[in-house]
Amino acid sequence: MNWTGVFPAVTTKFTNSDELDLTAFSKNITAQKEAGVHGIILGGTLGEASSLSTSEKEVLVKSSIETMEGSLPVILNIAEGSLKEAIHQVNLAKSWGVSGLMVLPPMRYFSDHRETVHYFSSIAQSTDLPIMIYNNPVDYKIEVTLKMFEELQVHQNIQAVKESTRDISNITRMINQFRDRFKILCGVDTLALESLFMGAHGWVAGLVCAFPKETMAIYQLAKQGKTREAIQIYRWFLPLLELDIHPKLVQYIKLAEQLEGIGTEVVRAPRLTLIGEEREKIIGIIQKAQKTRPVLS
Repeated sequence: MNWTGVFPAVTTKFTNSDELDLTAFSKNITAQKEAGVHGIILGGTLGEASSLSTSEKEVLVKSSIETMEGSLPVILNIAEGSLKEAIHQVNLAKSWGVSGLMVLPPMRYFSDHRETVHYFSSIAQSTDLPIMIYNNPVDYKIEVTLKMFEELQVHQNIQAVKESTRDISNITRMINQFRDRFKILCGVDTLALESLFMGAHGWVAGLVCAFPKETMAIYQLAKQGKTREAIQIYRWFLPLLELDIHPKLVQYIKLAEQLEGIGTEVVRAPRLTLIGEEREKIIGIIQKAQKTRPVLS
């Protein structure tokens, strides 16, 4: 597993009758593949994981693997309230054929240092699948600290971190302490370019779901050292990227997918499709970007 590059946290597509829409889902996955992404992540926040059944996750994994034709890794998010259920989901994911896992700390209960390390260690010991730890104390209230990573590095299959602390200097701290031991992927769209400049190996992206080519252009230019060109596209992109840091990021990004012709805005309750002034405001942001989008070489 090479934790380097752009990994879309893809949305889950639903029909108006609240069933999986595999036609729309496969269309978006194909657009990601054609843009050159390096893998996809299923069942994250954008994927409305908390509303998916286990059988639906299985369908999404197998559909993604079929669409990718083995050319790109398919990663499944593990976000559970108990260690027992997390390990159960890990074993199912392995049987479905995933390439790796993105693992969150325990949900709902705010575990302390010892409990958090035990949770991640137990999951790592239960499987040989490569693991990326999702470090997002802003949304999930548990920070995976440097001291925790110090203990967790004994597990060779814990290989990467989705860095979402919102502290850009944490990338430097990780590199200073661990060198190349962990791959670092930015998990906050509005800090992506800055993170790449500071040494992040990749980007777990949100707006890539609607704008895969522009996302890939920024990543490639940054890695090629073409700073001025990358910044120019990034400045255009920022009003869109800010849709990723709002509680309604799922609705906003799905609406962008629909307006780009590679998705639908249908969400699963308790989320509801945008209406009225809020919907018009988000459409305005997206359409302004569409009218002024940069020409990519």
